[in-house]
Amino acid sequence: MSELVIFVVAGAGALAGALTLILAKHPVYSALGMLGTLFSLAVLYVSQLAHFVAAVQVVVYAGAIMTLFLFVIMLIGVDQVEDTSETIRGQRVGAIGVVAAFAILSGYLWLSGIFSWEVVGTGTEPVNGSIEATGQLLFAEWVLPFEVTSLLLIVASVGAVGLALFKPRKAEDE
Repeated sequence: MSELVIFVVAGAGALAGALTLILAKHPVYSALGMLGTLFSLAVLYVSQLAHFVAAVQVVVYAGAIMTLFLFVIMLIGVDQVEDTSETIRGQRVGAIGVVAAFAILSGYLWLSGIFSWEVVGTGTEPVNGSIEATGQLLFAEWVLPFEVTSLLLIVASVGAVGLALFKPRKAEDE
């Protein structure tokens, strides 16, 4: 039952973030919607016992990539003055209610003992989704695509730096 609740809540969060990403008129709000989607996906990964993938999701995508997106958004100039007055009646009360409901549900799941974080698997085989299992797959079966991808990213980075530093020659007046 608790897995269903986590799936529904994380799925609703991912959908809400995706809709915010698409429908928001302000680019910063779109980026925050994408951030919400990425965090919800990380929760879904944890619920499937893929802890390493969830950690990479948060660190790489929600951390580094979103920071890059926000730097680009700020670089292109969205420094508009915005009206910060509340336009939705009762939004603070609603937000406090959602946080309180989440805290109550989390406390109930923790105190009742219905939900527990147990890693399944014993023996010498690495647990599916663990760092060991991911490393064995990545460096045994998927080593060629991994290296080709890294080479492609390096070439793209060098090309981007080359294009950024390239200054065309000015034609001399004849």
